[in-house]
Amino acid sequence: MTTGASTPTYPARPRRSRVRTFLPLGVAAWLVLEIWLLTLVAGAASGFAVFLLLVAGFVLGSVVIKRAGRRAFRNLNEALQRGGAPSDSDSGGNGLMMLGGLLLMIPGLISDAVGLLLLIPPVQKAVGRYAERTFDRKLRTAAQGSLGDAFQQARMHRPDGKVVQGKVIRDVQDRPEDTPEDRRPPLTR
Repeated sequence: MTTGASTPTYPARPRRSRVRTFLPLGVAAWLVLEIWLLTLVAGAASGFAVFLLLVAGFVLGSVVIKRAGRRAFRNLNEALQRGGAPSDSDSGGNGLMMLGGLLLMIPGLISDAVGLLLLIPPVQKAVGRYAERTFDRKLRTAAQGSLGDAFQQARMHRPDGKVVQGKVIRDVQDRPEDTPEDRRPPLTR
């Protein structure tokens, strides 16, 4: 039945990136490989040996995360007491160390191997430099604009297309005047 109203036309959906397309397939393949390796090791040694490996990985990962978190907090606290921001040399790869600990805590032999690799300082430096270069490159190629532009675009591309027009009117009489004695000094020292 036609009512005479025009059907809304939606803009074409943006194309999905390759990462978003193949990430579920990669995660599924990784899980299958982890389970296959665990069953292979359980067949060669025993199920109890695999259980001990998994528990040892969990305990080691939690210790690594705890140490890296404490070190990061201590560095941040010292930097704030100095009155500045923590420098890159203070961080010492705490984020990658925490990621390595998290990978150790995830059950599986491949994740344990990658987690142990991330605990080695030269590997941490190489991965950190690669991540920084990638982030800088992505930041340079990003479209120019402010955060307000992002909100404006999100509002205009809503699926239903509804936009409410309006104005903000402020009553000057309802607002007390800002006098110099009412203003508070800045909180910085």
